[in-house]
Amino acid sequence: MKGLVLDANWEPKADYQVSTWEKETKKAITGNSVWRHPKLEIQERPAPLLAADQVLVKIKACGVCGSDMHFYETDDQDYILYPGLTRFPSILGHEFSGEVAEIGKNVNGLKIGDVVTVEEMIWCGTCTPCRNGFPNHCIDLEEIGFTIDGAFADYIAVGEKFCWKVDGILERYGKELGYDVAAMTEPACVAYNAVFTRGGGFKPGAYVAVFGTGPIGLAAIGEARAAGASLIAAFEVSGQRRELAKKIGADFVYDPGEVEPHEVLMELSHGEGFDFQLESAGAPHLTIPQMEKALAINGKIVQIGRAAQKVPIYLESFQVRRAQFFGAQGHSGHANFPNVIRMVASGQLDLSPIITARYDLADAVKAIAQSTKREDGKIIVHPGTNA
Repeated sequence: MKGLVLDANWEPKADYQVSTWEKETKKAITGNSVWRHPKLEIQERPAPLLAADQVLVKIKACGVCGSDMHFYETDDQDYILYPGLTRFPSILGHEFSGEVAEIGKNVNGLKIGDVVTVEEMIWCGTCTPCRNGFPNHCIDLEEIGFTIDGAFADYIAVGEKFCWKVDGILERYGKELGYDVAAMTEPACVAYNAVFTRGGGFKPGAYVAVFGTGPIGLAAIGEARAAGASLIAAFEVSGQRRELAKKIGADFVYDPGEVEPHEVLMELSHGEGFDFQLESAGAPHLTIPQMEKALAINGKIVQIGRAAQKVPIYLESFQVRRAQFFGAQGHSGHANFPNVIRMVASGQLDLSPIITARYDLADAVKAIAQSTKREDGKIIVHPGTNA
């Protein structure tokens, strides 16, 4: 079968201390500090071998994520920009939907022909964080498209327990568009996990601000609208994405290069500040200082964008305003997946306007290159076998 493979050289930066675990597993905890000279190309790869508890999924649609973009882009030393857990070579792609083509002998809950989306985080279920209910922080974590082969391919083998049926989404949108919308479940779950699971959500009527309206920020806007936010303000440098933010539910959208975001937020809230603010731009050194100045009493800031940099925070702002800061990672557990699937299937959350471009697998490198322009909403890749 064909797959979009990323390979890179294991060349830890001089100031990066490689742990014993990293040496043994060849998994880098901080990818930006280890993987150099990335090479991305379509290759012929062996068909996946199926374990007893796995299903073979024929890929129907796979979305391009910001992390894929950060694998393609490099710093001034030609290291990948992505700062997280990685092991190469691997087939990229982790936001996908597909049809079950084969089942392992111990699979009971799925059958051939079922249409599913899949969790990207392959948690073990036995380490202490998993047993304590924190699968996104699994000690033995593998990640589809990051440390193990992903879904920019014809097929993928995945554990049954990571699959979620999306019948309701296909009933609402039909098969062709339904596959594409279902592929966006994963990023929408990342947003849901940040807003509701980690950030604890907000009461209906709250003021919500979203910094960065890439696919995750856009999904968060749609979710906030469905949850009853009375006012949603968004900040985005891309004109196309600003328009998408309006389509999916933002009341006010601004170019942060043309306004002082905190001044806008304080004006919109009549000096009271915003109750809930989401950093999904991946530029916290620029956004967090603005968000601090617009905190409502008991306000919340949730960091979801990834950035390999330290950011100064003025803690006095949080103390005097009884405010809170949350870090959010991943999407697994806590009913995130079934709740997002229900929202989309019911029509409360319409992700279809986010889709702005489609490519065949043969042009997947072009799809990722297009994403680096930071103009599109969600770019979808279709394997050629399904075109």
